[in-house]
Amino acid sequence: MSEKRNLDESEEKKVDSKIEAVKEFGNTSVVKNDQKIQILPIIGQIEGHGVLPPQSKTTKYEHVIPQLIEMEQNENVKGILTVLNTVGGDVEAGLAIAEMIRSLSKPTVSLVIGGGHSIGVPLATAANYSFISPSATMIIHPIRMNGLVIGVPQTFKYFNKMQERINEFITRTSKMDKDTLRHLMMQTDELLNDMGTILIGKEAVDCGLIDEVGGVKEALSKLNSMIELDKP
Repeated sequence: MSEKRNLDESEEKKVDSKIEAVKEFGNTSVVKNDQKIQILPIIGQIEGHGVLPPQSKTTKYEHVIPQLIEMEQNENVKGILTVLNTVGGDVEAGLAIAEMIRSLSKPTVSLVIGGGHSIGVPLATAANYSFISPSATMIIHPIRMNGLVIGVPQTFKYFNKMQERINEFITRTSKMDKDTLRHLMMQTDELLNDMGTILIGKEAVDCGLIDEVGGVKEALSKLNSMIELDKP
């Protein structure tokens, strides 16, 4: 009888663990050991050092880092598909995640399905090959200043250096040159009360930001072909 009770308690813990995983990550297993292709969803707002309100849909910086490290170390994982629908968020956290994706030794493909806005742009270009669905959008704009800003020359230099870090990453990981990126970033006739440019589907490909227009089928096909080429 006690053995049965222990089994019941064990099953309950497993169910609770799965429910918690769904709440936190959107699935019951962060890295599925038996699947050669792992999915990394980057959805909602990128959450960094500050905690966003509970009603906000977020991708948490502290969750993504261990997932990426586990994927890199897992010999069964042969490729990674990043699926993005993000409005941007914490710049430092987003750029750090993008650098981690770029540094992976395994083939990576990204797919923008809704939007890749703001810091979502380098997150989309971080993969070895990138796709965007026909109706998805990319929004390129300068770093925005939120909160208390001290009006001294050092503040301007700090934001300028941060912007240069982002620009350098985008041009390093895409086919877009710095002049085109800077021009799109400084446009004043597309975003209400803001600067920047909205690129829809093929427009993002035409300017060299994204590699190809496509969906899940095309992204998985490309990733599988990259995995075949990556075999020793």
